[in-house]
Amino acid sequence: TALTSPSTFSLLLLPIHVLACLGLWDSFYKKVFPHIMAKVASIYYQKVYKQKQELFSNLRQFASPSGQLTLLEIGTGTGTNFQFYPPGCRLICTDPNPNFRKFLLKSLSENQHLKLERWVVASGEDLHQIPDGAADMVVCTLVLCSVTDIPRVLREVLRVLRLGGAFYFLEHVAADHSSWTYFWQKVCDPAWKYFGDGCSLSRETQKELEKMNFSELNLRRIHVTPYWIPTSPHIIGYAVK
Repeated sequence: TALTSPSTFSLLLLPIHVLACLGLWDSFYKKVFPHIMAKVASIYYQKVYKQKQELFSNLRQFASPSGQLTLLEIGTGTGTNFQFYPPGCRLICTDPNPNFRKFLLKSLSENQHLKLERWVVASGEDLHQIPDGAADMVVCTLVLCSVTDIPRVLREVLRVLRLGGAFYFLEHVAADHSSWTYFWQKVCDPAWKYFGDGCSLSRETQKELEKMNFSELNLRRIHVTPYWIPTSPHIIGYAVK
């Protein structure tokens, strides 16, 4: 229908598109987005609490031979994963948006079983400040949907992981291409990218993971309620270097 055509959505988004072209939207939304995520994340993580608890239940098996566990989280955001990390875990947190810092520090104060080693303002595509093989594990949740180059992020993941280390992920992804959900993902994508800070609803993240040189890939598809929303299809799992 005319109301759901891409051209209609593009017209409605024209004012924001103009602001983006002028470089005004991004700087404004980078300041607002952490406040939105602080509200939305608490609702979302109630829906995936059990799945996350199960996913992170085996983190200890990837500790270094000394027993120390160094964890790098890409796109830490507000720090909603901290509660799932084991005591004594040494954290290296990265996020391209410096405005998340105060929310991250608040989460750390509520999770004093963890130790923050470093906080780096960096995108997942460029983690040059992190040495090769520095992490026993890398965590990335709801981040690959908004990066500009998934393969480049995954190459960085493999670089910073030690041999035998693991990459943990939970990402919303494209639905089956023959489904109504996928249709709505494509219709909503233009607006979603503006209001989700670059987030895309139709990423084929599973295919990108399968292309990478991981020695083991443990992945399953799940749906997060409500099932009719375009962010319902997810992949969850971990991959071993």
